[in-house]
Amino acid sequence: MKREFTCIVCPNSCELVAEIEGKEIKSIEGALCKRGDEYVVQEIKDPKRTIATSVKVIDGEIPLASVRTTKPIPKDKIFEVMEEIKKVKVQAPVQINQVIIENVLNLGSDIIITKSVGIQKCIERVNKEVVAS
Repeated sequence: MKREFTCIVCPNSCELVAEIEGKEIKSIEGALCKRGDEYVVQEIKDPKRTIATSVKVIDGEIPLASVRTTKPIPKDKIFEVMEEIKKVKVQAPVQINQVIIENVLNLGSDIIITKSVGIQKCIERVNKEVVAS
């Protein structure tokens, strides 16, 4: 059976064709670099993806902070990981690379913040007034 892939590893976006029998790969054609071949092998044997999404920030200067996985996770676990991320709300301030879920679902990948979010200005002012009084 022939199966077509578009490699997403580098900007070449090679159109690849793999000859497959069951789980065995007989040939791969069309790659301009060896990463294309590796991509097809991974897609057939153990497809993985990184996730990028956002989480709610409580008292933040903006309501959401972007997050991502630190390593690719199995493709069939994406929806389960998204459910875990949906449960999280973080308190401002948050910093880039702050881990919000460590080793999510025991997959060996953390969920980290990719955009810093400061405290909402009016909250900051009220807190200073409380401390000063």
